[in-house]
Amino acid sequence: MEGTLRDGVVHLSGNARQQFYDARGYGYPTGGNDIAVAPVEAAHLLFRGDLDAVVDGDRRLGFREFLTGTGSDQFGLRFLVYADLRARGFYLSPARERWTPNSADIETVDFVVYPRGKGPEDGRVAYRIRVVGERQRQPAASLGDCTLAIVDEESEITYFETGRPDLTGSTTVDLPDGVPAVLFADRAICWEPPEQLHDSGFYGQPLAERNADGIHGLQLSLVEAAQLADAAAIDVPGGYEAVVERGRAVEGERFDRRLTAYSALREQGIVPKTGFKFGADFRTYADVESVEELSHSERLVRVLPSNHEFAPRDLSLDIRLAHGVRKEMLFALPDGEGIDWLAVGRITP
Repeated sequence: MEGTLRDGVVHLSGNARQQFYDARGYGYPTGGNDIAVAPVEAAHLLFRGDLDAVVDGDRRLGFREFLTGTGSDQFGLRFLVYADLRARGFYLSPARERWTPNSADIETVDFVVYPRGKGPEDGRVAYRIRVVGERQRQPAASLGDCTLAIVDEESEITYFETGRPDLTGSTTVDLPDGVPAVLFADRAICWEPPEQLHDSGFYGQPLAERNADGIHGLQLSLVEAAQLADAAAIDVPGGYEAVVERGRAVEGERFDRRLTAYSALREQGIVPKTGFKFGADFRTYADVESVEELSHSERLVRVLPSNHEFAPRDLSLDIRLAHGVRKEMLFALPDGEGIDWLAVGRITP
């Protein structure tokens, strides 16, 4: 069987509808037994030997000529992902009108993948795939409702699911009122902290075990101190503004982003602690009743500007590390009016 390239799609006749559309989910019907398939579908049929050639004007193209004749590197990447998902047993459609029943499914993605054994007529979608080369940066704001299929330089494919997480925790803290504290370099210290700050709220780090003289100060990070000062739980000379000014002096505008994310997590009953050991801004605990009975943290959080663009290699590093320590990778993107939260994890379709 041969196809004819016309108006950007490949038209197939004969028993094409029964052989390719009804039985295997390629293309869409155009009348009778004829169907139209997208170029990437035609390339896959040529690759499998189900098509002998695609006729383009006076040229008769086999798989090699058809795959490389578009002059588009992205077409080659899309073919690799399409072929991989087909080999995994999925039916999928190019994200184009006439191929997918829901026009909302075709924005910002390349393919709509259906659950195994299902097709577009069932109305369910397993994955919305965006194809990305390993050097193609991705705006963070464009993620959250798609799966990235990242093709590396050796044509191996890694799949990253992106989504909007549900941020809820059960940690409640009975904050004190106006506990004296002082700024010290890039932190604050409460010399006489009430027990609940650390023991049940997991704020700060004790300076040392209680000694013979009863000195047992609590060290607070600047984001902790700022959030507590804003809540009037601690009293710092110069107030909340002094803590924020010190934070900006230490780490610039990054401090404001981190403080916004920290405060938002606390408001949701989630305890953020430094994620330095994991190369992140925070690690988080959703359910803290007592520091003495603390479980492992569940997430790593990296706080980024709202206009951040991910390099796929950097994204892979973050996710690999988070998975290696059995945590979910979360990105916070404050924009001045709120925070977009983005969860990203590696999956195997």
